[in-house]
Amino acid sequence: MNSATQAIGLHGGAGSVEALRDLPVDGPVRGTVIIAHPHPLYGGTMHNKVVQTLARAFVQCGWQAVRFNFRGVGASAGSHDGGPGEVADMRAVIDQVVPEGPVALAGFSFGAYVTSHVAQALHLQRSVEKLVLVGTAASRFSVAPVPPDWHDRTLVIHGEQDDTVALSSVMDWARPQSLPVTVIPGVAHFFHGQLPLLRSLVVRHLQA
Repeated sequence: MNSATQAIGLHGGAGSVEALRDLPVDGPVRGTVIIAHPHPLYGGTMHNKVVQTLARAFVQCGWQAVRFNFRGVGASAGSHDGGPGEVADMRAVIDQVVPEGPVALAGFSFGAYVTSHVAQALHLQRSVEKLVLVGTAASRFSVAPVPPDWHDRTLVIHGEQDDTVALSSVMDWARPQSLPVTVIPGVAHFFHGQLPLLRSLVVRHLQA
């Protein structure tokens, strides 16, 4: 953690939820982004480098970023639920951290799948300012479509050479929606060596 990062304790359906809040150093806070991490059974936590990169991008643009551990990860209570419980966890975090005001959602890999379902559930309840899905696990899970009126505020990023989630599966998910996908050439699932570019693309989207 850096000096602008705070540990916060929250509650979900399975009990306590471990979370971190990253704050902008100066200036007014534009809103709050909730960031979901990759698959818990394959080492995914809120400390994942892509998750941290997403947090840094949002903080750079004046957002406070909240990343949290799904149930059964780190100090979060419970055990992995394969999706529904994790969706409930993310919604509980949103309800507690940003019950009103500007909110954005972001997720990486399994976290992008979870985020898609949270976005779908929130669509008729409140507005989401920005939606960022990275390495979306479309080959492994049933990713929810993005509401059409949110397409212009959505950024989908995928590595051309993703060895965990084939780019073709993400295109198959995006094609029926006519949802654009930003493809980074030569990049695999964890964006090794290209995290600065990932951050730059997210910042560009947030500033658009």
